[in-house]
Amino acid sequence: MRERIIESAKEIFSSMLMMDLSAIEETTTEAHPLVDSISGVIGLAGTHKGVLAIHLPHRVAIAITSNFLGMDVDAMNSDVEDAVGELANMLGGNVKAILSEKGRDINLSMPTTISGRHYDYQPNKDAERIFIQFRCEPGEFAIELQLEK
Repeated sequence: MRERIIESAKEIFSSMLMMDLSAIEETTTEAHPLVDSISGVIGLAGTHKGVLAIHLPHRVAIAITSNFLGMDVDAMNSDVEDAVGELANMLGGNVKAILSEKGRDINLSMPTTISGRHYDYQPNKDAERIFIQFRCEPGEFAIELQLEK
């Protein structure tokens, strides 16, 4: 599953954002506070229940939004929130397709974003958790999938 998420993220970033992406092999799985960051979150319901989130530092989210929209964005605003939500939505759709290959019925929630100076995004202790850190030109970010066991 980890490799499929990495492939999916690389394809989305390459085709939609014109950015190269690489997964960081040595990643932490410890939950830690997010500082000056934004998270795009999608809920999964059905045969599999869980949450997919993409956590981006503000500066990375702004650079990604600039590429996504094809115009300069220089501050956190509703365009950045919308772009991060749409990015989470695309990743969620790909995760749904990966999980549904085995005939599983999964529905996705509308994307939501959380942004702030300092906040926690805690993993569900009863969930299988895949946490992948990535690097692109503007910086590093993470994608996390939690599925109920």
